[in-house]
Amino acid sequence: MDSLLSMKDFELEPKNPSPEALRRWRSAVSFVKNRRRRFRMVADLDKRDQAQQIKQGIKEKIRIALYVQKAALQFIDAGSRVEYKLPEEARQAGFGIHPDEIAAIVRGHDYKNLMNIGGVEAITRKLAVSADEGISEESIESRQTVYGVNRYTEKPSRSFLMFVWDALQDLTLIILIVCAIVSIGVGIATEGFPKGTYDGVGIILSIFLVVIVTAVSDYQQSLQFRDLDKEKKKIFVHVTRGGKRQKISIYDIVVGDIVHLSTGDQVPADGLYISGYFLLIDESSLSGESEPVNVNEEKPFLLSGTKVQDGQGKMLVTTVGMRTEWGKLMETLNEGGDDETPLQVKLNGVATIIGKIGLTFACLTFVVLTIRFLVEKAINGEFSSWSSNDALKLLDFFAIAVTIIVVAVPEGLPLAVTLSLAFAMKKLMNDKALVRHLSACETMGSSSCICTDKTGTLTTNHMAICQNTSAEVVKDKDGNNTILGTPTESALMEFGLLLGADFDEQHRVYKILKVEPFNSVRKKMSVLVALPDGGVRAFCKGASEIILKMCNKIINSNGEVVDLPEDQANKVTAVINGFASEALRTLCLAVKDINQSEGDIDIDIPDSGYTLITIVGIKDPVRPGVREAVQTCLAAGVTVRMVTGDNIHTARAIAQECGILTEGGVAIEGPEFRDLSLEQMKDIIPRIQVMARSLPLDKHKLVTNLRSMFGEVVAVTGDGTNDAPALHESDIGLAMGIAGTEVAKENADVIIMDDNFTTIVNVAKWGRAVYINIQKFVQFQLTVNIVALVINFVSACITGSAPLTAVQLLWVNLIMDTLGALALATEPPNEGLMKNPPVARGASFITKTMWRNIIGQSIYQLIVLGLLTFDGLNLLNITGSDATKVLNTLIFNSFVFCQVFNEINSRDIERINVFRGMFGSWIFLGIIFATAAFQVIIVEFLGTFASTVPLNWQMWLLSIAIGAVSMPLAAIVKCIPIERVTAIKHNHDGYEALPSGPELA
Repeated sequence: MDSLLSMKDFELEPKNPSPEALRRWRSAVSFVKNRRRRFRMVADLDKRDQAQQIKQGIKEKIRIALYVQKAALQFIDAGSRVEYKLPEEARQAGFGIHPDEIAAIVRGHDYKNLMNIGGVEAITRKLAVSADEGISEESIESRQTVYGVNRYTEKPSRSFLMFVWDALQDLTLIILIVCAIVSIGVGIATEGFPKGTYDGVGIILSIFLVVIVTAVSDYQQSLQFRDLDKEKKKIFVHVTRGGKRQKISIYDIVVGDIVHLSTGDQVPADGLYISGYFLLIDESSLSGESEPVNVNEEKPFLLSGTKVQDGQGKMLVTTVGMRTEWGKLMETLNEGGDDETPLQVKLNGVATIIGKIGLTFACLTFVVLTIRFLVEKAINGEFSSWSSNDALKLLDFFAIAVTIIVVAVPEGLPLAVTLSLAFAMKKLMNDKALVRHLSACETMGSSSCICTDKTGTLTTNHMAICQNTSAEVVKDKDGNNTILGTPTESALMEFGLLLGADFDEQHRVYKILKVEPFNSVRKKMSVLVALPDGGVRAFCKGASEIILKMCNKIINSNGEVVDLPEDQANKVTAVINGFASEALRTLCLAVKDINQSEGDIDIDIPDSGYTLITIVGIKDPVRPGVREAVQTCLAAGVTVRMVTGDNIHTARAIAQECGILTEGGVAIEGPEFRDLSLEQMKDIIPRIQVMARSLPLDKHKLVTNLRSMFGEVVAVTGDGTNDAPALHESDIGLAMGIAGTEVAKENADVIIMDDNFTTIVNVAKWGRAVYINIQKFVQFQLTVNIVALVINFVSACITGSAPLTAVQLLWVNLIMDTLGALALATEPPNEGLMKNPPVARGASFITKTMWRNIIGQSIYQLIVLGLLTFDGLNLLNITGSDATKVLNTLIFNSFVFCQVFNEINSRDIERINVFRGMFGSWIFLGIIFATAAFQVIIVEFLGTFASTVPLNWQMWLLSIAIGAVSMPLAAIVKCIPIERVTAIKHNHDGYEALPSGPELA
C-alpha cells in the first residue's frame, strides 16, 4: 500500500528527526479540511526557529557576560555602577540587599563587587540566613514577597471554547453551514415556515453535534497532556531549613535557601558556593560553552539551569524565577511544540491519499447527479424553465458531494494517534512511568532489545550489610536518625550505626581536606582527612579488584598491619569471587597515613600504598516479579541484556537469578568488549546477555552497534550523568526516577518513576497497545470510507440520487471518526500482545491481514446495501406513499448497524474471539451503546431533520440482523490464509510467532 501510494515523503525518524524531513511531509499534505486542528499536535517549525534565535541571543549574552566581562571591566569606571535603594518592605523583613543587586552580581560573575560587599558570608548575613541552619519556615512568605518565587512565565492553557473554534475551522463544515443557510432561505420562500427549514436546520444541528463532540475529545486530550507536563517539571532538591535536611520541589525554593548539590543535579536557582568538594559545573545549557567550570571559593557563582557534572557542594540561593537567565530561556522552551511521531506522520500520508481519492469521488458524484438532472429536464422539455425546487435540488447535490468529502477525508487518522498516545501516557503515569516524548511510547512497542542496569532496576536498591561524604546521618522533623545518600553509602552507614558509631563525634574530630567522589569511570571514592594530632590520612573504597591493586598491606585477624604478598592477594581475590558468586556486591575499604601535615598545600590523594581494611559484601535482592517480567520479554521476542559496573561474578549470579543469562548466552567484561575487533563484535554481540565492569562508553558502543549492525530497536536504562550519551543514542532512553540524576532524566524519553524493570515491560506493553489500537481504528475507518464512497457514487450514477443524505453522512462521520477513535484507540493492552514478536523497523502499517478484513467487510456491506438500494422495494414488498422514505431509512439504519458490529469485529485483527476483554473496556461499551441509542432517536424522533421515518419492529430487527451477520462473516474471513513471504519464525519456547513487519507489507 505504502509503495503504491508514494509514502516516501511521510517517512520520519522516531528520534531527533531532521528539519528537512519535518518540512518535507508538511509540504506533501496537500488536501486538509481543517489545518488548524489537523496540525494542532504538530510542531510549529517557524515558531521553533524564532524561539531558537531568542535562545541563542540569551546564550550569547550570557557567554559575553561570563567570558568577556573581565576584560571589559578594566575599561569601566567603578563609579558608574548602578546604585540600588533597598525597598522598605525588604528592610522591615530584615534583609539588607536589593533583589536586583544580588541578581546582577551573580548573573555577571562580578567577583570584585562581591568582595566589596564582604563576600559570601556578608551576603548570607544580608539575606538573614545561617549557612548551617538554613532559613526558618516562618520567613518563607516574606522572602517570596521581596525576592520573588522560583517559577517561570508559562503560556495560559487553552479554554474549551478555543477547541470549539478549532473544530469550526473545518472547510467542509463551513461550506455545509453556508449550504444549510441557503437551503433555509430558499426552503422558506418555496415551502413556507417551518417546513422549508427542516433540511437546513438538520444539517446545522448535525454540524453542531460533530463540533461539540470533537471539541470535548480534543479538550480532554489537552487536559491529559497538561497533567503530563506538570509531572515532567517535577524536580526535587535537598535543602537545609531550620537545621533539618529535607527534600523539596525546586518551585518551593526561596532566596536564602541552603541547597545541597551532587553529581547529576540541576542547579535550581542562581546562587553562591558555600562549601564542597571537586564541584564541576556544566554551563553549556546557558552559555553554549562545552568546557565545564570548577566552582570554589574563588569562583563561587552558580547559575540556574546548569548541571553538576562532578563533585558535590552547598550553595546559597540568591536569585529565583524570572530574575535568572534560565527563567528567560524557559519562556522559549516549549515554543513550537514537540516533534510529531512517525505514526502521526505516516497516517497523515494515508489521510492525504484517501482524501484525494474522496475528493475525486465527491466531484464525480456531483457531476453525475447534475448531468442526470439536466438530462432529465431536457428529455421532459423543462430545460428552459427553472424553479426554486430545481435550485434546491442542485444545492442538495452539492451538499451531498461536500458531505462525501467530510466522510471520505479521514482527518481523524493522525489525531487518533494523539488520542491513543495521550490515553496511554496518562495510564502509564499512574503506573509509575512518565513519558517525556510522545514518540517514545510508540517506539517502545517496537523495541527488540532492552539494555538494562542491574542496581535498582533488576534489584531493590535497598542494600544491607566511618566518616564519608556521599551519605549523611541527619535528624528528620521528628528528631529520628535518617540516612541520606546513595544506596551503597547508606548500607555502609547503616552498618556503622549497628556497630555503635557516633557520626556527630566523627564530624567534630576529623576535618575533611579533599574528596574525589565516586563515578562510573573511576569506580572508587577517596577522601583525605586531617587527624587530631596534625597528621593526614587517606581513605579509599570502591570496586574490589581496583582497590586491591592499590594495596600492598593488609590488616590481619589480630588487627596488625602486615604485608600483602601475591599468594595472600590471591586468597583475598578468592574471597571476593566467593562473595560475588553469591550475588553480593563487593567493596574493598583501604587506608593510608600520609607523612604531611594539615597545613601543607596541594596534598594529592595517593593511588597506591594502601592498607586493606576489609572486604564488604552487600546484598541487593532481586525485585519481586523481575524474573516473570524477563520471561514476558523473551516470549515477546525482546532480548534483555544486563549492563552493569559490578564484578562479573556478581553480574552473572544476578543475571541467572533474573533469567537473563541463558544457555549459550555470553557474559563479558567491559575492558574485553572494547578491545574486540569489528568482526569479533559482529559475531559476539547477538549472544551477549551480560556486560560487567562496564563504563558508560561501553554501553554507548553496545547500543550503537546493536542499532547499526543488526537494525535492532534498542531501549536503554540509565541513571548516572555519564549514561546521557547512551540514552541519547538509543531508540528509547529510560531514566530512573529515584536513582536517576537530572542529567539522565533530561536525556531520556521515559522516566521510570519506581526504578522497576517490571514498569519497563509495562511501557513496552502499552507501546504495542497504541500501535495495534491505531491499526484497529484504521481498519474500521477504511471500511466505512470505502462503503460510503462506493454506495453513494454508484447510486448517483444509476438512480440519480444518493441513498444517504448530508445529515446522515455527518452522523456516520461522527461514528467512524471521533467516536470510533475513542472506542478503538483507547483500549487497554491485553496479555496476548506480549506473545507476539515486535514490529520490525520500517514495517508497513496497513498489513495484508488488515486489507483482507477491510475487503471482506466492504464486499458484504456493498452487496447488501446495493440490493436494498436497487431492488429493496420488491425484495421486502414495501408499498405505500412513503415506501421510498422507508427503504432509505432502512438502508441508513442497516448501514449504521453494520458499522456498530464492525467496530466490535475490529477489536482484534487476527483472532476470531473479539469479545475478550470487551466487557472490561467501559469506554468501548459506552460508545457502542450510545451510538445505538442515538441511532434509535434519529430514526424514531428526528426524522424531520434527518430525512427518516419511524420503522416497525420487523424493519428494526432486519437492520440489526444485517449488521450482526458481519460478525460470523468476519470470523470466516479471518480463516482465509494470508500469503507469507518468509518462513514463520519459532521462538525459544516453541511458540509460533504471528506474522508481522515485512511479512505483511
